[in-house]
Amino acid sequence: MIREIKDGVLYFDGCNTVELAHKYGTPLYVISQTDITEKFTELKRDFLSKYENTRVAYACKAFCTKGMIKLCQREGMCIDVVSGGELYTAMEAGFPAEQIEFNGNNKLPSEIEMAVDYGIGRIIVDGLQELDIIESICREKGKTVKILYRITPGVKADTHDYIITGKKDSKFGIPLDEHILYPQVERAIKSPYVEFLGFHFHVGSQLFDNSPYLQAVDAVMEHVKAVKEKFGYGVREINLGGGFGVKYTDEERKPYSYFTDPMMKKIKAFCEDIDIPMPAVVIEPGRSIVAEAGLTLYEIGSIKDIPGVRKYVSVDGGMGDNIRPALYQSQYEGIVANKASLDRDDRVTVCGKCCESGDILIKDHMITSKAEAGDIFAIFSTGAYGYSMALNYNRNPIPAVVMVKEGKSEIMVRRQTYADMIAGDIIPKTLI
Repeated sequence: MIREIKDGVLYFDGCNTVELAHKYGTPLYVISQTDITEKFTELKRDFLSKYENTRVAYACKAFCTKGMIKLCQREGMCIDVVSGGELYTAMEAGFPAEQIEFNGNNKLPSEIEMAVDYGIGRIIVDGLQELDIIESICREKGKTVKILYRITPGVKADTHDYIITGKKDSKFGIPLDEHILYPQVERAIKSPYVEFLGFHFHVGSQLFDNSPYLQAVDAVMEHVKAVKEKFGYGVREINLGGGFGVKYTDEERKPYSYFTDPMMKKIKAFCEDIDIPMPAVVIEPGRSIVAEAGLTLYEIGSIKDIPGVRKYVSVDGGMGDNIRPALYQSQYEGIVANKASLDRDDRVTVCGKCCESGDILIKDHMITSKAEAGDIFAIFSTGAYGYSMALNYNRNPIPAVVMVKEGKSEIMVRRQTYADMIAGDIIPKTLI
């Protein structure tokens, strides 16, 4: 087990979490290499090895460090980046350019230039003006780049409004209206500067039902057929996105095969029906690979009990290291790591130290009534969008990241210092 209780203490991938907190300080992100590797193993067994001409591109936005990218490389995965910063991280980690794809709805010309210079494998075109920028850069540099068009399949998924991305009213993707999409496709097919591969979609995040994916597959395959009929051109690649749900509280994580098997079956049947070669198929899991592989450790500070109202337990982190509860109303579970065997007999609200009433990490959560200042509190499933969304609000430094494996630990990202935090500050001469 990745998470277990021994002698009243929480252990994570064989490591004593209280010792980790004391050794590396708090707040502290802890990432289990074992858990991540197990997810990659599942993907290899149930997707990559099961189906020919398939790829997995880890969505770096969930958790992007040089170490994580190196782990993807070691496990034979591709990666999906969405910014120049993520691409730069991949370049610094020595990640193979051909195995990188670049997503994003408003890529800057400088970012596209960086991608072209590095020779990345694919750019996912996400807007009507983007092809102009790509062609201009490739023309100037005498290069070509492979592209896919990200489309909005018009599918409503059951998740938070902020992480629905496949409906028509979305900032992402190109609408499926024929008079909008097909001129773009024709132009890409004829362009000497891009190689048109196919289509990409992403219906949303934290999904537990495969039906939106299947509806999106139906939509995209109709356009695969139309491209063949209209332009005599065979689509060579389809990217099905990611968004597969994970366990935060009482959710039940579905295996990857629950999503991929019916999609692959549908694509195969469609290709056989219209007699076209099976295209390459790509998926982009991010959260589902790293979320449950992470936890965050805090030290409990002040405790405020308002009789008949609420009991607040404050920790030394908060919305600066986990913005999701404030941003998405996301829910988590946690435990007093050094008193993990005690009964959870006290309802509390775990809050952070930021000067914001909305800095609440877990509301109305049962923990032991023996909790006190100096105890270590662990919040589970913070591996995705914790460190990657961390910020310096109230001038709080960004925590360190430690990777653990079978009882051993090692720094993955060092803790930000106050000096690091103000390194870019300059006092204008007019104030001196």
